[in-house]
Amino acid sequence: MRRLSKTDANLSGQPVQGWDTIRQVVPYLWPKGEGWVKRRVVLAVTLLVLAKLIAVATPLFYKAAVDALAGEGESAAMLLAIGAAGLTVIYGLARLANVGFQQLRDVVFTPVGQRALRKLALRTFRHIHAMSLRYHISRKTGGLSRIIERGVKGVEFLLRFLLFSIGPLMLELLLVAVVLFFLFDVWYLVAVLGTIILYVAFTFKVTEWRVKIRKQMNDQDTDANQKAIDSLLNFETVKYFGAGEREAMRYDGAMEKYAAAAVRTNYSLAFLNFGQSLIITSGLVVVMVMAAIGVQNGALTVGDFVMVNAYMIQITMPLNFLGTVYREIRQALIDMGEMFELLGQPPEVTDAPGAKALDVPRGEIVFDDVTFGYEAARGILRGVSFTVKPGETVAIVGSSGAGKSTIGRLLFRFYDVTGGAIRIDGQDLRDITQDSLHARIGVVPQDTVLFNDTILYNIAYGREGATRDEIEAVARAAQIHDFILSLPDGYDTTVGERGLKLSGGEKQRVGIARTLLKDPPILLLDEATSALDTDTEREIQGQLRAMGQGRSVITIAHRLSTIADADRIVVLEAGKVVESGTHEHLLAQEGRYAQLWSRQQAEEAEAA
Repeated sequence: MRRLSKTDANLSGQPVQGWDTIRQVVPYLWPKGEGWVKRRVVLAVTLLVLAKLIAVATPLFYKAAVDALAGEGESAAMLLAIGAAGLTVIYGLARLANVGFQQLRDVVFTPVGQRALRKLALRTFRHIHAMSLRYHISRKTGGLSRIIERGVKGVEFLLRFLLFSIGPLMLELLLVAVVLFFLFDVWYLVAVLGTIILYVAFTFKVTEWRVKIRKQMNDQDTDANQKAIDSLLNFETVKYFGAGEREAMRYDGAMEKYAAAAVRTNYSLAFLNFGQSLIITSGLVVVMVMAAIGVQNGALTVGDFVMVNAYMIQITMPLNFLGTVYREIRQALIDMGEMFELLGQPPEVTDAPGAKALDVPRGEIVFDDVTFGYEAARGILRGVSFTVKPGETVAIVGSSGAGKSTIGRLLFRFYDVTGGAIRIDGQDLRDITQDSLHARIGVVPQDTVLFNDTILYNIAYGREGATRDEIEAVARAAQIHDFILSLPDGYDTTVGERGLKLSGGEKQRVGIARTLLKDPPILLLDEATSALDTDTEREIQGQLRAMGQGRSVITIAHRLSTIADADRIVVLEAGKVVESGTHEHLLAQEGRYAQLWSRQQAEEAEAA
């Protein structure tokens, strides 16, 4: 199996550049095997070209109408055949056709853009769920959600404006330049091109400067959002320590930095807008003066003067828009770059090539000389070996930091061992698919976290497609059915965010019911009752014992009285197995387990 090296990790952290981002988006516009997408893209581009051809031709009809009314040029003869009203109608129809083709283009392309958006959002969502527990522990949820949100919006903006703003603008400028060159002289072309080049250079230069300021603003926005979400998720803790005002000041400090960056952004926008206006107005004046001199000299007609003005106004509007579009495209590329950088980070735990599904005919679990550390410099488990026989309950105990919970995380393969192996019925966990492993292990954690949905939904989460009767059956087995029926909305009662509307015992019973519905052959109880009061703990312990019947069970415990009846107890100390045996056997040895037992018994007696 391929192991991720430090080089791999470093490569994943490289920022994704603009052109790399565009290259990653293009396949969503031209996907293999989906002809309907390609046909819509081709049709949309065709409509775009038609719209621009009509847009460039429209001022010619305007010129003809003006010359006809003024009795100048060749248009005077046309007036006799068509009439001024007819030319005006043709001019109006041309403008209408231009708008119509643009709108039709949007109608044709919209399904393509939304499909790309959905595919990319789904890819990102799946990738985040595929990342390791280490990644999710180290990342801030608020900041991560903002990166995804901005990245997906950036894709939508890029698809629409890169294809339907920058592209059409370049085509329109080219066509206008051709018309000016052939209908007038080269100096008009030089003046227009000079204005465009100066405008674009100024816009891009200032926008690059503004993007850096905008990046700072985004960073402050992400930081403020993360602080807000973090504070709200820890609402109870904030209240316990009377820290509401402290949290408000912490949030306000982040918002102050955001506001300062936003002010600089607006100042720079004012500078950009004025500079653009100065350049485009100067160019317009120069071209119009040239045209006015031409009319005075008799070289041009009034219609020519009007047509030049129409063309300048026609290119001025999209050029004014260019600054905004370019800035937003640059920002979209930055936002998407952050998202693609996230997508470029490989999961720490992956399925080996040719990995097979886990088969659990017996349920024997073997930890064979397992070593592991969350960091290379700090080892957690040091040569841990023990076996859970089929249908046996093995308890893992030890002082805090001994590595108890780490064993559960390695069994569920949140991490891969750095030495030794973990096997289920002889199959190394690294050689089987993660999905099949997760499907065959049921976990009841110390704190059952519930979705902000109904009790029915949370229990049904244990197995997709479960019937109402099956859900109620496991609720009865977990001794929570009667409680649910006593609620006004019964099984349709909403539990609140993370299940905060339920007590600790009620949440644990929902968690037990959910795991019973999953019906796994292997059960992992990770300090499942340590957060509960003594009476509730005794009630739930009985349910957990019944739940473990016929299953291989690893129970990680802090309170030793809850695992005294385990088939075997493994005592960890500083990441090593120091003792193993039944409760009576370990007490008779008068070793580490006996010390822990005596201490806890004394503490409980003192508390009583």
